[in-house]
Order: sequence, then structure tokens, then C-alpha cells
Amino acid sequence: MNATEARKELYALVKAAEDDGVTTLIHKRDDRALLAPLDRFPAARQADAFPSHVLSAAQKDFGDLISRAAHGEPQVLRRSRTPVAVLLPVDTNSASHSYDPAAGGAVNSQGTQGRGSAPRRLATLGDTIGSVLASGPASGPTFGLPGLDAATGGLQPGLLTLVAAPPAGGGSLLGLAAARKTALVDGRKVLYAASGPNRADIFRRILAAETGGDYPRLKQGRLTEHEQQVAQRLRQQAAVLLIDDGSDLTAEAIAETAPHVEDLALVVVDRLQAAHNARLPLSGDRLPDASQALATLARTLHVPVLAVVDSADPTLLSLLDADVTLTLAPTDDPARVQVTVAERDFGAIGSAYLGPDLLHARFLDAGAAPVAGTAGGGAASGIGTAVERELAEAALPYTSGAKQGLPASVTHVLAALRTALAGGDRKVLAELRPSLAQVAAAPPPVPETAEGRSLAAALNAYNTAVSASTPRQPATVQSAADSAHIPDDEGDDDREQELQPGDEEDEPDSAPFPALKLLKDAVGRSKMHPIKVIRIEDRESGPWPLISEHMDGEPRWVHPDVTSSRVPYIRNNGKRVRRDKLDVPASFGAGVLCLIDRNGSYPSACSAVPLAPNKLLHTGPLAAFDKASAGIYLIDIPVWTRTDMPHPLGRIIDRPDAQGRVWVTTPHIKQLERLVRDGHLAAMPTIHDSWTGKANESLFKPFYAAARQARLELVQAGGEPYKAYKTRLSIALRLLWPKREEQKSPFWRPDWRMSMVAEASVRHWTTAFKAVQEGHTLIALRNVDAAVFWTAPDTPPDTYRIGTGFGEVKAKFVQPGEFIPEGDS
Repeated sequence: MNATEARKELYALVKAAEDDGVTTLIHKRDDRALLAPLDRFPAARQADAFPSHVLSAAQKDFGDLISRAAHGEPQVLRRSRTPVAVLLPVDTNSASHSYDPAAGGAVNSQGTQGRGSAPRRLATLGDTIGSVLASGPASGPTFGLPGLDAATGGLQPGLLTLVAAPPAGGGSLLGLAAARKTALVDGRKVLYAASGPNRADIFRRILAAETGGDYPRLKQGRLTEHEQQVAQRLRQQAAVLLIDDGSDLTAEAIAETAPHVEDLALVVVDRLQAAHNARLPLSGDRLPDASQALATLARTLHVPVLAVVDSADPTLLSLLDADVTLTLAPTDDPARVQVTVAERDFGAIGSAYLGPDLLHARFLDAGAAPVAGTAGGGAASGIGTAVERELAEAALPYTSGAKQGLPASVTHVLAALRTALAGGDRKVLAELRPSLAQVAAAPPPVPETAEGRSLAAALNAYNTAVSASTPRQPATVQSAADSAHIPDDEGDDDREQELQPGDEEDEPDSAPFPALKLLKDAVGRSKMHPIKVIRIEDRESGPWPLISEHMDGEPRWVHPDVTSSRVPYIRNNGKRVRRDKLDVPASFGAGVLCLIDRNGSYPSACSAVPLAPNKLLHTGPLAAFDKASAGIYLIDIPVWTRTDMPHPLGRIIDRPDAQGRVWVTTPHIKQLERLVRDGHLAAMPTIHDSWTGKANESLFKPFYAAARQARLELVQAGGEPYKAYKTRLSIALRLLWPKREEQKSPFWRPDWRMSMVAEASVRHWTTAFKAVQEGHTLIALRNVDAAVFWTAPDTPPDTYRIGTGFGEVKAKFVQPGEFIPEGDS
């Protein structure tokens, strides 16, 4: 085909390549390229090995991609994040198929096949295994409801999932929960096709769920000041949630629109109506055809499609023939419903309980439930005392994540209580009771809300019951934070560890987390062939003497109207240290200090660090920053006039050269570009000198993924395994640039190390700046993980996500006049 014809039929050609192994020869004047299935070029499946383009962007620039491929540069085509086809040059090697068992190749016939005569594609088991392993852990959209997410495993790309519930059963709210989590939390594109509600209804439901505001009141247009602020924040995120509530909405119309949404992560169809309605094409006897069209859409775009149907009739559901069906059913307890998860080939595979909160247009998590037909289905109601069950119910708004304001350690203990009761686990319940007694004996401050008062009353009842059944004896009551199963991160993985001889050696097989092995593997598997070590004889010339630890950009800032002082403090282990004390003037109004501590700032930054894997070349003065390059840049210090935020370059500005210039890494250059684009800086500073190479943002990504998964597992266990994990994590990242000559290491790339730390600093600063833009008062910002805000009690800025995962934060509250319990010792 010629390039113009191929551009028009690109989606069909890619589908033919993907499903049937068809190869198409495309010509553009003298340029010729093959649009081929991935089996013709297995290396295209590896992330960032070759230039890649989502189909919508590839269609726009198709002629240019043909020319690049024809001249020897393969171009990978992907659907969302998944490679689906590749444009290859036409040469002897690529023009014939071959079978290579070692490579897990495909079995096909010789020569370029016509579209009508191509054989079916046969994939070896080795090829299939390689594809599955290369794809890594499933990372599809979720509902943000832990029990349900555990039961479903998330929404899988390429599958049609039905949410089946009777009218007024809340099925639409599950579709909305998936859309909210994917778009507003994960920041990924969602197409919300609304056949029932209109876009105003959808907005009000989202606002009610996000703020806890009453949905009936919001329908009247009466918003509180807080709800108006949240609405403005949602407005800034609006680009990731696309709503189609147009008339005559059909499955075919949805299928035509979806391919044009770049980086689409999820399609939600709300809803399929069982009763026929002449005005609604997605109703009545047209539903089976609509279901087939939506299933084809999911497979074609390789995205999850979630459709809500207002019926749980098994006969209708069998006609719709979805890949996965979630059926909502009432229980004997009106405060919860049961969701049964069934797959077409296996039947029921999981179940979960949800708490309907229809006043606020949402469901709350109510824990896992036994799969229908399994033993022990009624065990949950038979264990635990009445006060324990009352406490679990009162804690539900906090353990589900719908409400915030409790210390993470307390939330963890209460969530474990609910899981033990729901699962009928007497042993875990017995192990939890000492921790529950400590929490109840020294309860944390709770928000002055109905949910907070209910939880306080339940904690008091629990403490009274425990006291009545326990003989009095002298004892020291620990605080709730001290009783946590999740350890506090003082000295956590962001704090520097001094390197010792032997740290450069790979961890033993018994180590909880082989950080160095994983880091070496992540760098070694890169197709850019990174240079891990700069030779000793080259380190005193070129860019290397220009790189210093001050390029990290860590802020060391206290609000100019706040007085900071150091006060002596004695730790529990008897060690004497000093801690910060911040005196806030009366002009700031009433409030408390909200201490924000980011988890895993350094390894979190490894998810996307812009750096040059190869040697840096001297590229001198630049007219503008080239996004395809990364390295170090000599710039003027930009003028920053705001007094409510530190300078975006942090401590970099403290050591300018004689001309008032500073060297920065790529993360800070990209940060300045964003600030200029958003109008916070007047112009980009001049780049007077530079050392750069070809940019890459995924060099450390496999290391990040492994570290993130290990944290999820080890943070629950705590103790020595978790401490060892943090220590080895810090050591591995420090080994990127060992300072002492005698310290051995498999690495010596100071630019990698400083780019990683700078990325952590930029993310820390940016999140704080978002909070300030939303009206929060920043008191202090330091390192890559610590921030202090002046807030109402138990009210952290909503730009932060409370939790124990990477990038999430712990929030503590300190009364005015008290010292800050963290700080350098």
C-alpha cells in the first residue's frame, strides 16, 4: 500500500498484524517499510529499546515514521503502553521469516504475505512465556477498594468487565470508583460513556465521593467553601477524565471515539439498561450486540472496558457474555453488600464486601468475603467480642481510605482488626489484641466529625471493656505510634548510609532485598548499553569535576515570618540530640503544625529519572533545552519573588560561581520549563554551557518496580527484615557514586546519582507547591522528604496521599510551641 492509504487503514493493518501475523509493505516515494507483527522483531517488545508511538500519534506522523523505518530505524507502534506492531526497514534479513527456538520466534511462511493469503500466526510456548514475563506484574486500573481489588486482581487490559446490580443497587458507583481511582489518583486517561447520568450528575457524584458532601444537597447547587476548593482542584485534573453523555450513544460510537484518545487506560460505560427505552440505544434487546462491540473494543485497543448493567438476571448476563462479571447482592446486614467476581471460563473466583454510602455517592471497603460455595462462609460473624466488632465498624471510614486524619500506625491496626473479623481468623485476632489495647488506652486525636466521634466512642468502649477484664498493675502505656506494626521511618531509606568495605558485594541469597543485584541488572538490561563506570584517568577532566553534591537541589527553607530554633532532646535510647522548634506568629491564625514525611523519596524518583546512560559530550552553550538530551547545564539563577515557597533550585543557589551561575542536572531544567510554561517564572534562564548525551528516563525503572513491591511486602512485617531492606536500598543508590577512592563499587556515575537525588527534590518541591497554590500555608521544607504546614487539626493538605507506599506520606500533628520530633541528629 502507499503511505496515504496505509495511514487511513492503520488501525486495521495493526490489528491484522497483531491477530493474524500479516505483514504489509508500505511505500512512500522511494522509501519502503514493512508494518510487521512483533514476532518478526521480538526486540520491539522491550521497553525503550526503540522509538515508540501510540497509534493516534503514529497515524498523525505516519509518513515521517515510514521514512525513519526505511532508513534503518525501527519504529514501534503501541496501544496505550503495550507494543502491538513494528515498522521495519525492507532488507534481506527482515524480508523473510525464520524460526529461532532459542529466541522464542514465531512460525510463519517465507516472504511478505498478502493480506488475504497470510497464514494464521503460530506462537511457540517460549515466545508466549517471554511476552508474559516481559510484561511484568499486572498494572491495570483498580477500584481503589482494597477488598474488591484483591478479589478481582484489577481491571485487565483487553477484557470486558460487567458490573451487574439491580436498579438503585449502586452499580454505577463502582464504575465511578474505577474512573475516579484511574483518572484522579493515578493520573491516567479515562473515557466515561454515560448513557444514563449526564455530565453534571457525574461531576456531583465525584465531588460528593471526594469530599464526603451530601449528594442531594450538591444536586441543588449548594457547595461549601471546602467543596468549592476541591472542585477547583478537580478542574485542574479534568483533562484525564473525558465524558461522553451525548444523545444516541451507541457501542459503535464509543468504539469509534476511543481510538482517538491518546494513552487511554480505561473505558467506563454507564450504563446498559435492561428495560427497553426507545431514546437509549444501550437498552433492551440491543444489549447483546452492544456487549459484543464493547468486548471487541477492549481487545482491539488492549484496554479494560467496564460496563454497568442495571440487572443481575442470570439469563441476561449469559447473553452479554462478558469476560468478567461483578455481581452485587444485598446481605442480611443492610450496611454492606457482597460482590461476587466470576470469570467466564472458571465461574466464581473471588468475593468482597462493600459498605454502601449512597448519601456520598460511593462505596466503602468492608473487607474480603468468602467465595460462594467455600467452607467457613459464616465464620466472620461468630468471632470477636461485641466491642471489637463495634470498633471495626466505627473505624471503617478510616480503614477504607474514605476519611483521613489518623496516624498510619493506628489505621493499620484497625484495618487488621477488620480483616481478621471478616476472615474469621481467631489467631490473628488474638495477636492483635495487645496492640488494640494500647491504641484504646492512648487514643489518637480524631477529627471533630460524626465519623470521628463514633470512632472515639468505640475506642473508649473497648478500653473500658479491656480495663474491666484485666487486673490493675503498674505499667507504662505506649503511645499509639509506638504500638504500630508499621515501623516509623526515622532513619529510613532516604537517610544516607555511610558506605563500608564489602558493601559493593552482591547480597546473599538469603537477603530480604538484593538491592545491588537488582540495580546492576536494571542497568545491564538497558538497550542503550550504559557506561556504568568512568575510568579513573578520565575523572579529573571533562564534566566530572563540575558535579557536586550541592546539585541535588534539596531545600533548606523556613518561612521568613517563622522563627526556627534548635532545642535539646533525649531519645528513648538515651542519646542526646537536637530538634527543631518553630514559633509561628499569631498573624497566621489558629492551627497546628502538620508534619509531612514522604516515604521512599529516592527509590520513588527512580521510576523516571531523566539522565544520559552513555558518556557526556561537551555540547557548549544551547539556545534552548533539547528534550532528547540529558546531562548537566550551566545557567543563570532565575529570579524567584515568592516568599511562601523556597527557590525551586533549593540549595543549588547558595554556591554560584563568580558570574552568578550554577550547574544543574536535567530534572531541574525540566522543572524550570514547567514553571515558565505555567507562568510562575518569566523566562527560561540562558544555558551558558552544557555536557549532554541521549536522554533516557527508564534506566532505573526495573529497580524501582522491585523496590516498590518489596516495600509493600516487608513494611507489614517490620522488624529486622524491613530495616535490612532500607539499609541495602540506601547502600545500592549510594554506590552509584562512592566518594572515597578506596571504596569499591560496580558504578562510578556521579551524574546518575545527582540526577536521581535532584528528581526526588523536584517531586518534593512540586507537591508542596501544589498545596500552597490551593491555599495551604507552608512553614518549612527540607531534604527530599520533610515538609511542615500550618493547618487545622488533623487536616493534612489534600495534595498529599496518606499511606505507606512510595511517594505517599505520613502526617503527624504537633501543637504550637512543641518541638518537631524529626530532624538531623
